[in-house]
Amino acid sequence: MTYRVPVADMLFTMDHAAGLAAGFESGLYAELGDGVAAATLEEAAKLAEGVLAPLNRTGDLQGAKLKDGVVTTTPGWREAYRQWSEGGWNGVTASETHGGMGLPTLLGVACTEIWTSANMAFALCPLLNFGAVEAVEAHASDELKALYLDKMVSGQWTGTMNLTEPQAGSDLNAVRTRAEPAGDSTYKIFGQKIFITYGEHDLTDNIIHLVLARLPDAPPGTRGISLFLVPKFLLDANGVPGKRNDVRCAGIEHKLGVHGSPTCTMVFGDEGGAIGWLVGQENRGLNCMFTMMNNARLSVGIQGVAIAERATQHALAYARERRQGKAPSANGSGMSPIVVHPDVQRMLMTMKAQTAAARAICYMNAAAIDLSRRESDATLRKQAGERAGLLTPLSKAYSTDIGNEVASIGVQVHGGMGFVEETGAAQFMRDIRIGGIYEGTNGIQAIDLVQRKVPLSGGDAVRREIADMRETLAKLREANTPDFGQMHSTLSGAVDSFARATDYMLEAIGAAPADALAGAAPYLRLFGYARGGTALAELAMAAHRARVNGESDPAHAGRVAIARFFAENIATGAGGLERAVTEGAASVHAAELALAS
Repeated sequence: MTYRVPVADMLFTMDHAAGLAAGFESGLYAELGDGVAAATLEEAAKLAEGVLAPLNRTGDLQGAKLKDGVVTTTPGWREAYRQWSEGGWNGVTASETHGGMGLPTLLGVACTEIWTSANMAFALCPLLNFGAVEAVEAHASDELKALYLDKMVSGQWTGTMNLTEPQAGSDLNAVRTRAEPAGDSTYKIFGQKIFITYGEHDLTDNIIHLVLARLPDAPPGTRGISLFLVPKFLLDANGVPGKRNDVRCAGIEHKLGVHGSPTCTMVFGDEGGAIGWLVGQENRGLNCMFTMMNNARLSVGIQGVAIAERATQHALAYARERRQGKAPSANGSGMSPIVVHPDVQRMLMTMKAQTAAARAICYMNAAAIDLSRRESDATLRKQAGERAGLLTPLSKAYSTDIGNEVASIGVQVHGGMGFVEETGAAQFMRDIRIGGIYEGTNGIQAIDLVQRKVPLSGGDAVRREIADMRETLAKLREANTPDFGQMHSTLSGAVDSFARATDYMLEAIGAAPADALAGAAPYLRLFGYARGGTALAELAMAAHRARVNGESDPAHAGRVAIARFFAENIATGAGGLERAVTEGAASVHAAELALAS
């Protein structure tokens, strides 16, 4: 079943949830006017549908191979990567100073959704490079930028993120990789890193590793970690890759999914020390790496959206073809397509509504990042930065949870044929399972949300978010059309539940932090219901206005139906989540009684 990029839905969400249309008028997105945004997504769609998507199944079945220290990617991937990089896609959001297009994050995130829906394993390589480019641009010396950044932006070279070690996963206090000053402005790097995405491959002629390591006199904990740039090949006097650096791939993981993406164990310094250069200041490496990680967390969130979209398309196509039983609405004899059975319709609508809500959240997050960088007013710029911080853990955790849930429902829609590999439904579930784990597990995202992001500016950032949702509810009440059903009342209840849970969190994080952490995950999900539901309400109102104004696009009726379904079938769970947040801590703390044996 083929993948079709939902360009119209993506643009509609960008316009009416993320503020793209308003940004044309204000100047925030001036360069995307006159159809530029649409044209860019259409061009991205051509490559995704025609080149990347056909290789998705091949990558799953054949995967990347390691032999004699050399990683070979799936047949066809080198040519696909050449087309992708020659098209300039690697530099969509990168600085024009280094050969990028300098376009907004919002457009870049939409493009990332397209690549990932088409072929998640392939898209992981540029995703890591996007973050590496941002980290180098923000923190590296001018000399390092001059040597490496142009080629990383062009995609001629790719970048990696080297954090995790066997004993240091979520807790980077335990990092042991060491860096020794060589006395000539370089450092020798010794150690091992695991789970390094595209740590070794054959797509480019150099790989630029960003590596966390400790200097000999570094203070303990994360305050003593530095960041180093360690190329696979050292550059000669002309800036051309020459001698092989002392870094090698010792193995690739055999994984549940994303088989086409080589997940490598990297060894540094077996033969005297890998040569690296300091990025940023000594012992401040984690600050530099967070530039890369924050970029990656939103990108991982959009992976959840992307796979949810792909799984939904796959399941809907199957449901239209598969015939079983006779639906209550059926006329005549014979079996009905399962798409007309009410329970299958419920599953498919759940998939569509959750995907649309997660997309809106991620796009709003991207727009907040753009505003934090482009707004001229310092106060508004600061508020936008706080909003981006608030929405980042939500985007990452909620959207990847949704990706997992939607892909699983997709298997269910296929029935027994979903459990066998030949239909392809199982691949989506296997591929996106990593989304809730890497770049900070979703539990860590929930902790980050309640410990660091909700208290921003004394809680003002989250209160502004609640006020924004209430503005949508006020407009929804004014719209007052039967097509919206109980949307206003159910979403009002969800926002009220989130507001009360937020008041609880703001008090508990200081007075009873263990109670706050016990409710962190349901609080994040509650945030997703409130924020996602009100965002879909904005889309429904815009679609309704278009219909009233005579636009005959049948998609508008569907957008209203999706928003109503989310409100009346999903956001109705907000009250239970509120109780879990505000009343459930004691039962969580009693876990030791149940887990003792």
